[in-house]
Amino acid sequence: MTEELLVNVTPQETRVAVIENGGLQELHVERSGSRGIVGNIYKGKIVRVLPGMQATFVEVGLDRTAFLHAADMLPHRGNGNADISGEEPASVRPEEVPDISRLVHEGQELVVQVAKDPIGSKGARLTTQLSIPSRHLVLLPGSTHRGISQRITDIDERDRLKQALDTALESSPMVGGFIVRTAAESLPGGDFLADIEFLRRSWQRIEQRMQSARAGELIHADLPLSLRVI
Repeated sequence: MTEELLVNVTPQETRVAVIENGGLQELHVERSGSRGIVGNIYKGKIVRVLPGMQATFVEVGLDRTAFLHAADMLPHRGNGNADISGEEPASVRPEEVPDISRLVHEGQELVVQVAKDPIGSKGARLTTQLSIPSRHLVLLPGSTHRGISQRITDIDERDRLKQALDTALESSPMVGGFIVRTAAESLPGGDFLADIEFLRRSWQRIEQRMQSARAGELIHADLPLSLRVI
């Protein structure tokens, strides 16, 4: 299999095409003036708890306070199919969500990640379930789950990727859960090693910033498109 990356950068936008065996497999476009903050990690401070809504407002240094629901404070749930990067995670039933007043209190500081960009008058949607993507994997620092993107439907390919991930982690152990992304389909297993090393370095930098950051400070910003796909 031959693979090429075509990158076009202008003042207005960045476009990246992934070509495999002469055919277009992926096309990504990121506009300069509208780049979102999804994936950014902040040290937040809870400014208001809303028990009736099972939610809190969190100050993270943006123009508006951000929103954090109790369901987004639970550990990652693995069903073998969830892909944190743009695909549906395992759902949580309302009765499984603890009373938010037992989880947090006003003035409490915590590390959060942006799950949805601000829209109109609504602030960003947050989660405490951190996920760090590389091109072929997603690291779940607070989990031990290993899964495959639900968009990869071939059973033999899913089994092959699961075995390849297990083998790579035996060769280069790392604590945390991992999701194999859709982009890894048909990827030789050894290529996961580069992803694991990238994620290891990224997480080490994030952990260091988590210790020193003050409430309202940015801990980690997602890479621009041209670097995310490399």
